[in-house]
Amino acid sequence: MDSVWFWVLGGGGALFAGISKGGFGSGAAFVSSAMLAVVVDPALALGVMLPVLMLIDVSTLKPYWRRWHTPSAKVLILGGLPGVALGAALFTVVSDDVIRILIGLVALSFPAYQLARARGWIKREPAGFNPVAGILAGIVAGFTSFVSHAGGPPMAVFMLSQKGMDKTTYQGTTVIVFWALNLVKAVVYAVLGIFTAASLLVSLALAPFALLGAWIGVRAHHAIPDRLFFALTYTLLVLTGIRLIWLGLS
Repeated sequence: MDSVWFWVLGGGGALFAGISKGGFGSGAAFVSSAMLAVVVDPALALGVMLPVLMLIDVSTLKPYWRRWHTPSAKVLILGGLPGVALGAALFTVVSDDVIRILIGLVALSFPAYQLARARGWIKREPAGFNPVAGILAGIVAGFTSFVSHAGGPPMAVFMLSQKGMDKTTYQGTTVIVFWALNLVKAVVYAVLGIFTAASLLVSLALAPFALLGAWIGVRAHHAIPDRLFFALTYTLLVLTGIRLIWLGLS
């Protein structure tokens, strides 16, 4: 954790996570742990970033308080719990290289899905609230959140397929769902020994970057189009995903 790249990628990742979870470019906060996993073991990257993400959760609760879609939040959290359990079970039996590949695949899948939607290759007509779809999305979100802090994309697929879902309601639902799931993950991470004294000190050092990012994200949410941020984030995710898969396979 003494390398310059660790602090560059860690600080940059925490800033990006704060901006995204603050409501600007939502769904892409997991770029933080993916970037960090390029230079350290995946478990260390996940352990460092979870307290940072939890701090952002707390700092963004107030501006989005009660602005979530309650039925969606309930089914996503309910589904997320077994998803977290599945992620924990996998984490205990696979190697670091498998985790790298999983993080890399998730990193590539998010921009690939968004590209497919933008090009019209995937078309989903907005529909009403579907609790079964919400439970399934929650299971996937809980799993991907545990192994890569990437629960945002599967949640986005479910939330944005609903009629009348505005971006503030979507963001408020994201905030409350991951506030709850990250609390559960923290307990499991502690039991599995993913947290260490050193990793928590690094998390503390990255906190200012995260809080600055959250402050930017909340203000940009209502004032600036997401397009530029998403373009930069997708580029980072593609490069990071390719690198992680390469490291895992080699």
